[in-house]
Amino acid sequence: MASDTVIRETSIPGVLIIERPTYPDNRGFFHEVFRLNELKEASGIDFKPVQWSHSMSHPGVIRAVHTENWNKLIYPVTGKLFAPIVDVRPGSETFGKIETFTLDADAPDSPHQAIFLPAGMGNSICAFGESDLHYLCLVDEYWADAKAQGIAWDDPDLAIDWPVDKPIISERDRNNPSMRDLYPEHFKDK
Repeated sequence: MASDTVIRETSIPGVLIIERPTYPDNRGFFHEVFRLNELKEASGIDFKPVQWSHSMSHPGVIRAVHTENWNKLIYPVTGKLFAPIVDVRPGSETFGKIETFTLDADAPDSPHQAIFLPAGMGNSICAFGESDLHYLCLVDEYWADAKAQGIAWDDPDLAIDWPVDKPIISERDRNNPSMRDLYPEHFKDK
């Protein structure tokens, strides 16, 4: 791994924050978001992306909590991103754990971080602040509607403290089931 690359583990095993150097000059800057060899060294996962998606969200939009079972690398290009990540791997010791990240790509001193999510993570994004959020996502499996799954953005068991008061949410995300509906075996004693 390059000496100026930082790949930090988080409280959820496998979820990594990737911070690589940014090289500014009078034209702007140059930034490598990730290198496969560094990610493999840090995660042990041989990430082989097959699809690259670009999403734009206006401030106040929540895209929540998507739980497709593939590896993802997410990267905000512009805007301010609030990203609650939920471990929904049924056999995981940290099942149900949430970790939140705020990445501000518009900040003059932004480290331009990316987040790597192993398969089985619930991925949410919320655009907040003043500008649109442009967000790139690399995945190692082709998206298909039949494989898409989600959890309610306002699930009381998750109790995510969203940074917006009146979120803009798709009809599909408004109708996602709760954690209890999807994983009743984890809530028998609660």
